[in-house]
Amino acid sequence: MNATTDSHLLVIDDDERLRALLQRYLTNNGYRVSSAADAAEARALMKSIAFDLLIVDVMMPGETGMEFTKSVRNGSQVPILMLTARGESESRIAGLESGADDYLGKPFEPRELVLRVQSLLRRSAAPITATHKEVTMGEAVFDPERGELRRKGKPVRLTSSEMALLRLFATYAGKSFSRSDLCTRLGVALERSIDVQVTRLRRKIEEDPKLPLYLQTVRGVGYVLVPDRVA
Repeated sequence: MNATTDSHLLVIDDDERLRALLQRYLTNNGYRVSSAADAAEARALMKSIAFDLLIVDVMMPGETGMEFTKSVRNGSQVPILMLTARGESESRIAGLESGADDYLGKPFEPRELVLRVQSLLRRSAAPITATHKEVTMGEAVFDPERGELRRKGKPVRLTSSEMALLRLFATYAGKSFSRSDLCTRLGVALERSIDVQVTRLRRKIEEDPKLPLYLQTVRGVGYVLVPDRVA
């Protein structure tokens, strides 16, 4: 993972001024940055975007940062950097016990924040293991190695472009790809061509192509394949 341009961060803080400052500073350092005022808004964003790192303020109205972090940890290993105005060791320990990966007390130097973000992203950037095993998507099963798609046990014809795109998604199931990245990897000139191929694939995979469960749109990013399982 490139520690800058490929990384999408989510800043969660009820202080509107600080959110804006962090968003601007991190963006200027090459990151894509979204922001949320509280845990509820953060969850709504996380349903449609696969973030690479969360920056969470401890003291938020309603659900606290620690409570939110514990909840996120129930189903995700996304790196979490916790921010707080309290510098006591007890608070730091409590934050780490809740599932945070690092802890930064306010006030802090923006440059230190960037260095900690870079460090967490490097630690989390384990090589993506490519798989060539079959992926199951409801009633559809795709074999990346053979380039064969079956639905309800019957073969489904794929064009060479559709097969190449689906093979890429299946080989790196769960990884989000931007349209420009897909164009580069597949040698396609127009991003619109990727959209057309995705639409066609959804008709062949999804039960309801207009409400895709498997070949999902990642808002502000591109697409990701989320299969039921990899055989």
